[in-house]
Amino acid sequence: MEALKNLFNENFVKNFASCIKKYSSSFDEELYLCLVLKHLETLELKARMRLISSKIRSCLKADYGESCEILKLVKEDFFKEKTTSLQAMVLADFVEVYGLEHFDVSMNALETFTIDSSSEFAVREFILKDEQKAMDYFYKWAKNSNEHIRRLASEGCRPRLPWAIALPSFKKDPTLIFSILDELKNDESSYVRRSVANNLNDISKDNPILVLSFIEKNIGSNKQCDSLLKHAARTLLKKGDVKTLELFGYRKIDALILNDFILDSKVCIGEHLNFSFELENKTTLGLLRVEYEIDFQMANDKRSKKIYMISQSEVKANKKLINKKHSFKMITTRKYYLGIHFITLIVNGIKIQTKEFLLTKP
Repeated sequence: MEALKNLFNENFVKNFASCIKKYSSSFDEELYLCLVLKHLETLELKARMRLISSKIRSCLKADYGESCEILKLVKEDFFKEKTTSLQAMVLADFVEVYGLEHFDVSMNALETFTIDSSSEFAVREFILKDEQKAMDYFYKWAKNSNEHIRRLASEGCRPRLPWAIALPSFKKDPTLIFSILDELKNDESSYVRRSVANNLNDISKDNPILVLSFIEKNIGSNKQCDSLLKHAARTLLKKGDVKTLELFGYRKIDALILNDFILDSKVCIGEHLNFSFELENKTTLGLLRVEYEIDFQMANDKRSKKIYMISQSEVKANKKLINKKHSFKMITTRKYYLGIHFITLIVNGIKIQTKEFLLTKP
């Protein structure tokens, strides 16, 4: 798979510059290409975006407001069908760099630029500058007819949005966010609802009681909202939070029996660890959330635990057989260390049995 940074290549820059020139005869296209292309290939993704957006200002002979209007025309022309949503984010990045002293002009520009793209990163600087003023725009966006703008109302104020600057005040007190999430929790767009779930999941990491209260208030209203709430509660569910598990019907099964827990005694890096087991109850098993936790050996005798999902469903039989394999293929997000590892089976948040296995060289 080609690196995302290569979307911002010489061909993209030349076509982008040509389109700006189309709508502003005063744009110094030659200077812009010189300033951008001499450094472009040496940079990674975010740095390429910032280079492409920041050099517009010095080459476009227009004030900030006029520049935004020109870029809106460029968006409708160049970014409508000829590019990706990621490439179009250079427009919002321009606003992030140069627009903080032009609050209203910038927020209106970000509303336009988020359509078929996203202004979720750029808008956060405006929250940090004037929280209440920014959130007034967010409340308005939450009622917009365009799903991209409604999504920005949720995604832009996530306290822990990945790859973005954090919002410390919302991590401490997310009260202002809940009016937006309440407005969007039953949105017709799955794109918007997914953002609401992710925002709630962010909040749950710092303010779990507030998220549990939101879930209790809204659970059972309709299947679509229940699905959103369950996705929002994924971190709390993975932690085995008893109240969260009970809200979604995952209760301790007192008479649960674990049969035939079979596990490979060793596995080589690059291969799969195989394991199987059977769950049994005197009556039907009912709602089951089945997970497993691996306790990894790390460097310097340290350890790291991670929980993985197997299944979550209603089981109307009194037995359920599970066969599973866990990949130890090399990945960029985790480094494996040889030695003793442990695997623990978890049912409805309760750890029921642990076994060890050895990770070895191929």
